[in-house]
Amino acid sequence: MATASLAETKSQRQDVLGVEDLSVEFFTEHGWTRVVDNVNIRVPRGKTVGLVGESGSGKTVTSLAAMGLLPRHGTRVTGSIQLDGRDLTTLAESQWAEVRGSEISMVFQEPRRSLDPAFTVGHQIAEVVRRHEGASKRDSHARAVEMLDAVGIADAKRRVRAYPHEFSGGMCQRVMLAIAMVCKPKLLIADEPTTALDVTVQKEMLRLMKELQREFDLSILFITHDLGVVAEMCDEVSVMYAGQVVESTGIDELFTAPGHPYTEGLLDAIPDPRARGSRLKAIPGMVPAPWLWPRSCHFFDRCTYAIADRCGTEPVPLLAGPDGRGIRCARVGELELRGIDQ
Repeated sequence: MATASLAETKSQRQDVLGVEDLSVEFFTEHGWTRVVDNVNIRVPRGKTVGLVGESGSGKTVTSLAAMGLLPRHGTRVTGSIQLDGRDLTTLAESQWAEVRGSEISMVFQEPRRSLDPAFTVGHQIAEVVRRHEGASKRDSHARAVEMLDAVGIADAKRRVRAYPHEFSGGMCQRVMLAIAMVCKPKLLIADEPTTALDVTVQKEMLRLMKELQREFDLSILFITHDLGVVAEMCDEVSVMYAGQVVESTGIDELFTAPGHPYTEGLLDAIPDPRARGSRLKAIPGMVPAPWLWPRSCHFFDRCTYAIADRCGTEPVPLLAGPDGRGIRCARVGELELRGIDQ
């Protein structure tokens, strides 16, 4: 595998979202602390890209940066976030308000925290239409009914007047999808939208998101720690560890031929129903706090394949191979890592 920098490899496909060398720093008791480190992510038109990794890897901060939702004070953001070729990092807050909800939308893990309990769900959907399209009260209400029906809420004409507390968690997540999709955005960012749902409701939500994707030619950045959801939803995957993307690859390659030791560790940690009675596998050690990240490979202290004089001295770039995959490993091309089918 060639070792050209992935950032130097020009993509020929049409990407709705292009995140280039994104870094985010917060001012903490340790001074300016980097929590996202030179992240590159691309979401092609009409495709779903998964962003996976342990809690604290930087997935949500990356998505909030892409939405312009990070606090203005005590935060430093560098790099580029391109939406259909438009650099969002240059926008003023008033311009961000026009983009959010109309061109790019987001749904979160716990929908009840995002819905206002003082207003009906119909009012909250219609408000988005009035804000971005200048629709009348009557027309925006009609759009709210249509959207509730589109996300599978029965008797939408009646339920549009209901309040969030009158809905189950799964129904609240459908309402959030209706709010996110009512203005037909180009990109949907889904931040662990099924984590709090039971398995049956989760399956219905994933099916619904696929249907909306086909109907609206939607691009999705799907953030999760559940590799089962990744297998069902995603076309491509970026794996994050300690603020960095350590592997970007196609969905089949992720499971059958992982390129980074951390990806192999995540796959090994999936319980195997055929191995009852055996000890569950886990990646040794813990994710380091951002102010303790090593200057070299961030995974160095936990990696069973690490060689001190190659992996523990200098920063490791995200490397690109002929197959288009990106791998942040000094031993790229040398290791024969295990997939779940091996």
